[in-house]
Amino acid sequence: QVQLVESGGGLVQAGGSLRLSCAASRRTFSGYDKAWFRQAPGKERELVAAITWSGSSTDYLDSVKGRFTISRDNAKNTVDLQMNSLKPEDTAVYYCAAGNGVYGRNYRAYGYWGQGTQVTVSS
Repeated sequence: QVQLVESGGGLVQAGGSLRLSCAASRRTFSGYDKAWFRQAPGKERELVAAITWSGSSTDYLDSVKGRFTISRDNAKNTVDLQMNSLKPEDTAVYYCAAGNGVYGRNYRAYGYWGQGTQVTVSS
């Protein structure tokens, strides 16, 4: 069973930056597509960024394009989300997700999830 552990959330002022990191417990993780989703209170879970297992393709939520960057290091079994120019509307719980051949925006397709990390952006 693959376990995903996120880190790096916290409280930041608008315009600031945070870097989220997700580490997997098993080597199998290196061959999986990965993504970061977020969910704010009362809202549906939405894709923030996704990356294929090879890193050759990425996809972003329109509102974060140009501000967030997803990257992965298969040797370290990690996937990161660099978040710059943060806005109050980015406040949410951020989840790392992984799955085999699931690259895309459908959160139901991802079989493995982290516990989530809170990101709060103050105005």
